[in-house]
Amino acid sequence: MGLNVEWTMDLKEIFEFYRGKKVLVTGHTGFKGTWLCRILVNAGAEVTGYSLEPPTNPALYHMAGLDGKMTSVIGDVRQLERLKEVFREFHPQIVLHLAAQPIVRDSYKDPVYTFETNIMGTVNILECTRLFPCVRSFLNVTTDKVYENMEWEYGYRENDRLDGYDPYSNSKSCSELVTHSYSRAFFTDGNCAVSTCRAGNVIGGGDFANDRIIPDCVRAALAGQEIIVRNPHSTRPYQHVLEPLAAYLMVAKMQYENRDYAGYYNVGPDDKDCVATGGLVDLFCEIWGDGVGWRDQSDGGPHEANFLKLDCSKLKKTFGWHPAFDVRQAMEMTVAWYQAYRGKESVTAVMDRQIAMMFGREKRQRESKQWHKPITGIWQSS
Repeated sequence: MGLNVEWTMDLKEIFEFYRGKKVLVTGHTGFKGTWLCRILVNAGAEVTGYSLEPPTNPALYHMAGLDGKMTSVIGDVRQLERLKEVFREFHPQIVLHLAAQPIVRDSYKDPVYTFETNIMGTVNILECTRLFPCVRSFLNVTTDKVYENMEWEYGYRENDRLDGYDPYSNSKSCSELVTHSYSRAFFTDGNCAVSTCRAGNVIGGGDFANDRIIPDCVRAALAGQEIIVRNPHSTRPYQHVLEPLAAYLMVAKMQYENRDYAGYYNVGPDDKDCVATGGLVDLFCEIWGDGVGWRDQSDGGPHEANFLKLDCSKLKKTFGWHPAFDVRQAMEMTVAWYQAYRGKESVTAVMDRQIAMMFGREKRQRESKQWHKPITGIWQSS
């Protein structure tokens, strides 16, 4: 699939919109938060981040060239008074709430921390947004796992029941409900527009988290070991990390200018790019090379959804949005980052090239026939 031309033009406008805007990003030291801050810094925004210390070692945040280009505040979203201080000092116009405990398996190990962070953290950031009229646009980033999973083959829609199974997913369902309540109870005066975005699984360079498939693949490949895949038949809406980040920025911009755009939006790939985990790992092995392979080895871990897909019709109809990259392109971009990391090359340069390509500031290379090869075989989802 090629890059959608109209969408590229829209993204260029979105990129330019953020120049000079005061933006607060919670969770800025995480994988998605770091990529988001790099986009905003490149766009010329005045960025303040609020987060715990980076959650992994190594950490993308320390590699992304953000020192001196944004304000980083280390803090916990469970600390309301600390958050108030940040709002009081920096007067954000746009708030992008990504801070969370994001790992399903970790939520089984520490459900109390997960619920405190993902629910009360949302309450606290919304309370600050309510108290400080400088904020005109608020976006809460949740997950595709907020829905009650019925193992249906069709994608979940925004009006489907919210009732995640595990502590992580359920805490995010609750975060959605908290946002809905605050929106109706406190933001009907038109001063601040409030939305949520429910994104599918992301891949991309710089993710070093435990219990995520691409970091697991990279660790094994770098060590010259076979990749262990727990659930090769599980289907997920995999997309490159830049896809949902661009959508978040789009929604936040559009509702900043017209609050009628405020709402609840799914963000995911086209159906053809919702693939089983085994197919995704096949693709990784093919593109990485070096003879890397994998084996199916369930570790008897806690319950995780088997089939999960999103219906993104609302986002497409409302904004004319379409994914920029198919799953093969997403994997090629991901592997390019990690191979630069392996070769001790500039990963920041890789990030900036990919951001420029996403936001229409660099012509996409179309020569690579690999980018258009379909995924076939038993691992492709129906």
